[in-house]
Amino acid sequence: MRALIDIGRDSGGQALSVDLEELLATRLLVQGNSGSGKSHLLRRLLEECAGEVQQVVIDPEGDFVSLGDEFGHVVIDGADYSPREIEALAARVRQHRASVVLALDELEVEQQIRCAAMFLTALFNAPREHWYPALVVVDEAQMFAPSAAGEMSDETRRMTLSAMTNLMCRGRKRGLAGIVATQRLAKMAKNVAAEASNFLMGRTFLDIDMQRAADLLGMDRRQAERIRDLQRGQFLGLGPAISRRPVAVTIGPVRTAGKNAAAALIPLPEAPTEEMEALLNADLADAAAATVSGREAAAPGRAQRPAREIESALAAATLAKRAGGEDDRVQAEAAPQADNPPLADEENPPVPPPADPGGIEGVVREMAQDADAPFRSASALFRDFAVRCRQRSIPSAHVDLPRFRRLFAAEIAGLSRLDGALREAVEDRVEGVEEDVLAPYLALVVAAATGAPMPGEDELARLYGSSSPSRVRRLLDHLERSGLIVVKEDFGGDRSILLPGMDELTASAETA
Repeated sequence: MRALIDIGRDSGGQALSVDLEELLATRLLVQGNSGSGKSHLLRRLLEECAGEVQQVVIDPEGDFVSLGDEFGHVVIDGADYSPREIEALAARVRQHRASVVLALDELEVEQQIRCAAMFLTALFNAPREHWYPALVVVDEAQMFAPSAAGEMSDETRRMTLSAMTNLMCRGRKRGLAGIVATQRLAKMAKNVAAEASNFLMGRTFLDIDMQRAADLLGMDRRQAERIRDLQRGQFLGLGPAISRRPVAVTIGPVRTAGKNAAAALIPLPEAPTEEMEALLNADLADAAAATVSGREAAAPGRAQRPAREIESALAAATLAKRAGGEDDRVQAEAAPQADNPPLADEENPPVPPPADPGGIEGVVREMAQDADAPFRSASALFRDFAVRCRQRSIPSAHVDLPRFRRLFAAEIAGLSRLDGALREAVEDRVEGVEEDVLAPYLALVVAAATGAPMPGEDELARLYGSSSPSRVRRLLDHLERSGLIVVKEDFGGDRSILLPGMDELTASAETA
């Protein structure tokens, strides 16, 4: 049984239909300048086959979110999810055969491209048992399959070209039927455009685009002039799912509308010039300051790190590791001298040292008050600790370097703010955490336990003994791989940190 989709009327006024089953097997390319009616055509196509086949829409401008209200499409706002969540969502879309709209309008251009590439790749890599037929519509495809790199990074371009090539070249065997729409064929990668067997060409004016469109439609140069004279909503169609010869079609009406639909002319305000000038300049300095602060707050996590920066960071980490090994050897030689009390002769037995009210905790607390202390090496801090204890006659031989590092980390992380059962529960939770990362992790746990805001990157860097943002990012990656935290960073650059099991920890502390 053939499933036919009515998309409009031909030049004779007869209904023109698209064979849906043939379209799933042969794919579709739509071209037209801005204002030619491409989005209207895609909307008509999606509305007419809604409920008959799964639909996945990559929507960079947020034009198709209204499909959710009328036809039940699930709208996925790309800015609200992390890269891993986007990939997991795509896998579930294939598994459950959900019709979705991936709205990317809240993201910057390169973030849009990366988000769409990850989503398409995850659709393509779904397990074989989930290879159900689906229409995958990509609007503004020249962004996602560019013929030239433009301003995006090489890594992003390779990622998106791979995703689009897989969709158009190899997607058919996996049930994915690509429908790509572009403003200009000349801006779109040829190996992506060439895989489509069906074409709907709208109005365009540049000779290079008209010639490529005419070549795809099998028209000579003189007939190509027809493309320039097409009206809004008129297209020339060709392909096994449309017609065996070029046919003109006027796209029919739609039931939904995009949020960016052009409005009719409305009267201009009639305010006097003085009032309009005052309105434009009111609180202008405050508005400008708010704009700048908003940009600065959104900056972290958005830019891609250059390869040179990554290589430099790796080299710095290697040097730091070597330096840490040397410090540990120095500490191993110096510690016995620091911890062992001087030998007593037979005539003068050792005198017990006077008790110090602050004890070892007081010494560590005093050292932690130094703002530069976290940036000193562990061996240097340990030597300083031993000297202070000897000066106050405080026995410290039982405190070795690992024990001191944990005491110091607990002090600078604010563990002393907790009391009773809650402190004991937190101490039990961090028992197996390495000393190197204990201070920043403990600060996160303390903040979660007390309901305080999570420490920012600057504070985590200070607790980690570093001033490098890249080291903080590697620290968070390490903690996440260790299963201690969950980092959620959306495509908008906002990052949140979750600590698994904190609810159970606080609950057990309250009942203890």
